[in-house]
Order: sequence, then C-alpha cells, then structure tokens
Amino acid sequence: MAKATELELKGTDIFDAPPVPGAPAPPVVRATDLTGVHVLKSGDMFMLNNAHGDARPDGRGLGLFLGDTRFLSTYDLLLNGTHPVVLRAGPAASQHSVIQMANPDLLDQGADVDGDEIILRRHSLAVVRDRTVSDGLRERITVTNYTTLPQRARLTLVLDADYADIFELRGLVRPRRGDRLANEWTSDGVTFSYRGLDLTVRRTIIATTPPMHRVAVTVPDPGLDVAGTTLELDWLIEPGQSETLAIEVRAEALDGGPAHVPPRPWSAGATIETSHVLAERALERSQADLNLLVNDGPAPGERYIAAGVPWFSCLFGRDSIITSLQLLAVRPEIAQATLSILARLQATKVDEFRDAAPGKILHELRTGELARTNEIPHTPYYGTVDATPLWLMLLDEYERWTGDMALVDRLWPNALAALNWMDQYGDLDGDGFIEYKRQSERGLVNQGWKDSADSVRNRDGSLADGPTALVEVQGYAYAARRGLARLARLKGDAKLAAEQDAAADKLRERFEEAFWMEDAGTYAMALDGAKRQVTGIGSNAGHALWTGIASADHAARTAEVLTSGGMWSGWGIRTLSADTVGYNPIGYHLGTIWPHDNAICAAGFARYGLFEETRLVAGALFEATAHFREARLPELFCGFTRAASPLPVPYPVACSPQAWAAGSLFHLMAATLGLRPDARAKRLELERPALPTWLPGLRVRGLRVGDAQVDLEFAAQDGSISVEVLRRTADLDVVVRL
Repeated sequence: MAKATELELKGTDIFDAPPVPGAPAPPVVRATDLTGVHVLKSGDMFMLNNAHGDARPDGRGLGLFLGDTRFLSTYDLLLNGTHPVVLRAGPAASQHSVIQMANPDLLDQGADVDGDEIILRRHSLAVVRDRTVSDGLRERITVTNYTTLPQRARLTLVLDADYADIFELRGLVRPRRGDRLANEWTSDGVTFSYRGLDLTVRRTIIATTPPMHRVAVTVPDPGLDVAGTTLELDWLIEPGQSETLAIEVRAEALDGGPAHVPPRPWSAGATIETSHVLAERALERSQADLNLLVNDGPAPGERYIAAGVPWFSCLFGRDSIITSLQLLAVRPEIAQATLSILARLQATKVDEFRDAAPGKILHELRTGELARTNEIPHTPYYGTVDATPLWLMLLDEYERWTGDMALVDRLWPNALAALNWMDQYGDLDGDGFIEYKRQSERGLVNQGWKDSADSVRNRDGSLADGPTALVEVQGYAYAARRGLARLARLKGDAKLAAEQDAAADKLRERFEEAFWMEDAGTYAMALDGAKRQVTGIGSNAGHALWTGIASADHAARTAEVLTSGGMWSGWGIRTLSADTVGYNPIGYHLGTIWPHDNAICAAGFARYGLFEETRLVAGALFEATAHFREARLPELFCGFTRAASPLPVPYPVACSPQAWAAGSLFHLMAATLGLRPDARAKRLELERPALPTWLPGLRVRGLRVGDAQVDLEFAAQDGSISVEVLRRTADLDVVVRL
C-alpha cells in the first residue's frame, strides 16, 4: 500500500477502532454446493442468495460480494419468528429480482404439545421482496394483510459480514486473518468493518427505512460462531393494508480506490431470430447472461466479460479470449476491449512466483485481500499455456471481421512479444512444440483449459509427467502463426509472413507424426516430458480441428470418435472417454460436458465439412437448455449417458451464468452457418451453411463485416437450404458456397 493511502486510513476512526474481542476472525466455511442459488449482479458487485432471498451460512457461500470479497455473509429475513413460504422465487440470475412469499401456519408455541393452536393460518400475510443490485443492494419488503382482522407482522433481519476472500470459500485455509472491528450504530442502521492483513478497511453499511431496533441477543446460526447482529420491526397491519421496509446495503473498501460504479453494457449488435421457441429462448438467455457478466476493468474506462459467477467474476485470459472469439459475429467490440486490456497487462519480465515471462498473456487477475498480501500470485497470475496463442488468434479473427488495422497497428508490439514468448519461453526444449511446467509453488499444476491436477492422463489412468505439450495448444500455436503471417503481409512485412507460414507448415507436419494415435483413431491428449504420447482419449482433439492443424482424413476419424462410443453421452461430447481409466461423469474434467468445449469441437467439424457431426452437437446442446433453469447453459454438467439419465444432470458447483457457456450457442450458430468474413475485401462467404434438422429457419439481423451490415434469412427444406439477403448497407458481397 502506498504511504499516502496508509496515512489517510490512519486518519479515520474506523482504522483506529479496536478489534472485536475474540479476533482474529474464525475460519471461513468452504462452499461445497451451489444448488438452488440465485444471482443478482451488476458489474463487480453480486449477491448470492437462496430462493427466499436470504443468505445463510449453509455451505453454499451465499452473501453480497464486491470483487473478490464477501461483504455480507448473513442476510436472513424472518416473519413472526419463522421463514416465509416461497410462492415464486426470483430469476436465477439477473440485476433485479422480485420474490413472492407468504406466511406458513403460525402456531401458539405456549399451548400443549398435543394442542398447538394456529394463531395465523398460512397465506394470510403476503410478503414481496423487490431487490436490485447496482452500486449497492437495495430492497423493498412489503407485507400485506389479506385477512379481515388486524394482524401483527414482526420482521427480523439477522446480519453478519465475514469479509471472506473468494479463495477461502473455494477451500483455501489461511494461517491467520485480519481483524473484525467494532460495529458502528447509527439512527437508521449499522456498519460492519474489517481491517485486512493488507491494511485495507472494508465496510458494510446497512440502513433501513423506517429504522429497525437492535435486538439485544444475537441469533447465531446453529453450530457456527456468527458475530453479527439482529434487527427487528413490529407492525400492526389493518385488513387489506400494506407496510413496506426499505433496506440499503453499501460495500466499500477504504484503500483510496474508486467507488463501485456499474459498468456500461455494450451497444446492441447482431441478433439471431427464429420461430423455434426453444432456440429463441436459449439465445435470449445467453445474450442476457453476457450482458450481466460485464465488469469494470482494472483501469478507468475498461470493460470486460467476467468468466463466471460466483468463483470467477474476474478477468481471465483464456476465458475472455474464447468468449470474444465466440461472439465476433454478433459483438466484435468485445474482442476489441479484450485484446486491449490483455495487451496492457501482458507480462514484461520473468517472475516465477506468478509463472510470468515476457510476452505472456495473463491467466487470472484478482484484487482481493489474498492477492494484495501475496498469499496467492494472482496480481495477475500468468500460469496458462494457451492464452498467448489464443490472443494472437483473436487479433487475426477480429481484423477479418472488422478490417480494423488501426487496432492491429497499435497492438503489433504486443503481437510480436506474444510470438517471442511462443518461440523463446513457450517452447521449453526447442522441439517446436509449446509445453508448460509450473514455476510457482502456488500455481497450477496443469495449465491448459483442463487445469485440474488429474485431467491429463493415459488410458490406463496414470497421470502424465511434465513438461506437458497439450494437443490443443499446438493447434492454437498453428492458427496463431497463420494469423500472424496474414497480418504481417497486410503490414508489408513479407519476411515475417514467410517465416511464420513456414513455421506453421513445419508444426503441422511434426504434429501429425507426434500426436496421431492410429489405434484410437484420434489425437493423443498431449506429449509428456519424455515426448511420449499421453494416450487418454478426450475432447482436446476437437480443438485441433477448430484450428485447422489436422489433416482432412484424421479430422474425419477424430470427429467420429468424439461423437460416438465412450466420448458421446447423448447430451454432448465428454471431456474424457468413458473407456479411459479414471473416467468420472461427475469429475470436473474427467467425463463432464462443457458447452464451450462442445461448441469448439462442432466448429472444428464444420471447418472440415463434417456437418452431420456439427448438427448432432448443436442439437444436443440446444435441447439440453430446455432442462436447465431459465434455459441457461451452465459452465458444465455431468456426463451421464442419456440412456441412463433422460435429463442432463447439473454439476453441483458449476458457475452459472458463465461466459463461454453463454457464448457457445452463438459459436454453434456461426459454425453451422459457415460464416467466413473478409472485411478488407468487403466480402462474406457462407461455406456450406446448414441448420440442425429440428430448426427450419432463422434470421440474422445487423451482421457487421467491416463498415457494412447485412440481414440474412436461412430456410431449410427437404435436406437443402436457401439463403436470402434481406438488407445490406455499404458494399458487401455475400457469396454462398454449397
């Protein structure tokens, strides 16, 4: 912390306030289940609550968060000493929510056990909780008396704040924590405060209208030492009348940083319309989720799409890039923002603690107490092997859609630095393949998108020894070199273009020799430290098809493997084949189904003209949306076979909403329609466009290629497809290749 900021904090009463007796704070209870959790979000602030609208310490990590810190861990409402009955819960994820409830039967607890008297029958009092998250949590709780007599309504609000870092909720145990400071009482509420080990004071300010009175005895949650407070308000409500309680909760960190301001959403882009109710609902939900996930960047004026709520509501290299690639056809501005923010934070030196090296694109940026005290290396952390070539892929694809050479010119030094990382630091042994090996003792063991420690394995279940060269990363590197060569030609650097094309050709040739498994009919998951094939059969190979590194024959055989047998569940492509030892349909990367992974595989199939397989995957994912809350695809779901499980099974701690899951439906649509842009040539090619058999047609409105916009209508009938240009602005040739 800067000296001036520290002195400023020491000048406040809160900084000098004594810790609450019994500090340091108790350990944080790890969140182990997100079932039934509802999300309210606006920028960096989000609320996790149950169907009642409450946050209780029940092992689900509920509460009000700002960035990586939980500013409210208990927010529990009772009516006449009991929880109301939920009639209709609010949306699963939104910025605004209305929850409708009513009282249960209220009993006279003083009566004999056998003769408890009902003193208020169920559904006599209606309770409506209307709440919004913006620059804070604002809620209006309205109680209406629907009986013919005056009724007592006693509202109780149990409150607490543990100031847990998100990593603590994910299971990290700290040797010690900061100090909980004494509560401050005002005429209309209370302020909780916590001084972290980073010397930052974090405050939760709660105010109510009308004022509630403080209950002398705190109501702790059974089995937990909850150091909070309880507020109450008593009403006598006349028949047919209502009373309303307004609650405002603000969160702030007194570290000299800017106050939380909700970010601006991106302007509307292209839209996809269809008469198919299921597809329309799923696409609308995906678009709403992407808007909800917009966060402020670390510098003023920056915006990005957070990876997912609750665990990854932050900037991610890989996730942000892949989401931007998914959305290029409908929101190219997101790619522009992603490229710029990641370029600004590109590593410039070797830092083993953060797994950083010059030119490397970050993995994850955190801003909470644990990051600020270097208890975790995420400031930012660079332990990802794929974000750097993916960033180059995005730069190339962004220019194809927009023709924006001004951005390419501005980021060209970053592109050359990324290329240098691939050559000098990514290729650890000089064999032409990119490998990873963890340098930081607090970093990730596996540094591809399947980054759990047990994800890279052989068919016999044994884990691979590193350094590890993942199959998909070689594909990303191939596409990055091809894209960089194209951009270099546009910039007039023929020498660099020729070098990168030659390097890509050599990589493709060596890739086929090193990774192809003839007996399995697909590519190896990776090469281990001894350059032996890691023989586990997984979805990684589908990413190689997406990048174009695979030969046509091997691509067709790989697609067949991925859409049949142990890889195909009926609901999608599994991360790991059921025929591989260690397969687990509930394992994070050991047999579950990830929508973004499936969309990438489908795009790879389409690239090689394998449209039957493309439509199979697209159909399965769109059908799966019908069985998830509000048609929302989660981060992942379980890989149980469809024959054994007629409905897709949720994964208990999946992020939802999650960015690249929401973006996967747009990626699938772009793949099936065969969109191939060339903004500089003012040309849009539709390469063998197709639609799933269950989708008779759709319209794309406002599709932008360079400065032009076009509206297209696709209609399928009797196995064929027609394409009609409904509108176009500026010069744009639309070419259909059937």
